[in-house]
Amino acid sequence: MPDLLEVAAEPTRRRILQLLAAGESSVTPLAEHFTVSRSAISQHLLLLAEVGLVEARKEGRNRLYRLSPEGMARLHEQVAVFWTDELTILVADAHALAASRAPNPQDPPKGSP
Repeated sequence: MPDLLEVAAEPTRRRILQLLAAGESSVTPLAEHFTVSRSAISQHLLLLAEVGLVEARKEGRNRLYRLSPEGMARLHEQVAVFWTDELTILVADAHALAASRAPNPQDPPKGSP
């Protein structure tokens, strides 16, 4: 299965998720927001459904897509973990850099012989 963050990060799919946040939609109205073909949007929707970010239901001849609350919750959790881990690393790096720049009290003052 493709990586959830990788799938959601692609700009077209990210925009589709934003559009679906406003409510359920079929492919045709979604495709009107893009310069790519309706078929390409369908392929993006299939991948979003494969990773569980969207759900589809049939209504007559149309498939209506909507965000999956469970999938979006998993995406939120993964983003939160990513940022927590990355921020922890960033803070550790900042402390290490500050420590390397701090004067050593045992060193003679600058400008002294």
